Amino acid sequence: MTEPPAPIRLLLADDHPVVRAGLRAVLETEEGIDVVAEAATAEEAVVRAARGGIDVVLMDLQFGGGMNGAEATAAVTARPGAPRVLIVTTYDTDADTLPAIEAGATGYLLKDAPPEDLAAAVRSAAVGRTTLAPAVADRLMHRLRAPGTALTRRESEVLALVAEGLSNQAVGARLHLTEGTVKSHLVRVYAKLGVASRTAAVAAATELGLIR
Repeated sequence: MTEPPAPIRLLLADDHPVVRAGLRAVLETEEGIDVVAEAATAEEAVVRAARGGIDVVLMDLQFGGGMNGAEATAAVTARPGAPRVLIVTTYDTDADTLPAIEAGATGYLLKDAPPEDLAAAVRSAAVGRTTLAPAVADRLMHRLRAPGTALTRRESEVLALVAEGLSNQAVGARLHLTEGTVKSHLVRVYAKLGVASRTAAVAAATELGLIR
C-alpha cells in the first residue's frame, strides 16, 4: 500500500496577527498542507526558515520596521536547500513585485485571492512552479512587450520618494546618491513616461502601476 505524501510544511510570515490567523484558517482545511510556524517580523522568518523543517514560506512584503519581505526572501533563498517563498501581499506595483521576484520568490499572490487559488499556489510553490497574481502577470508581460516604458528598480525608488514630496536633495540623502544622480534618474524617467515634470511623472507612474 502506497503511503500518502508528506504534508507541505508552511511558515506564515506577516506582521498582522489577524492576517496570519486568516491564512492559517484557510490553509489548515486543505489536505496535505500543514502550518507549522508563524513569524511576526521578516527577521523572525529568516531565522525560522534557516532552522529547517519548512517547505514553503508565505511572506508579506511590508513589515512594521526593519527588514522587508523582499530582503527576507533573498536571505531565505540564499541558503542551500532553502524553502520556496510565496509572496502574499496587498501590493502589486512594479516597485513591489520586481524586487521580490528578483530576490528569488517562487510566486506572488495578492491577499484578495480566492482560498482555492492560495492553496493551489502553495502546492505549486512546493514543487518549484511559479504562480503569479493576474495583475502581476499582466504587468510583467507589459514590461516584456514595452521595455522602453519600464523603470529600473532605482528609478522606481527615486520616483516613489518624489511622490512622497521629497526634494532631490532629500531623495539623494535617503538613497545615498548625489543630487546630480537623482536628477539624471528623473530625466530618464521623464523620457520613458513622456512627461516634463515631477507631478506628471508621479501621476503617470501611479496610473501605470509603476509606483504606489
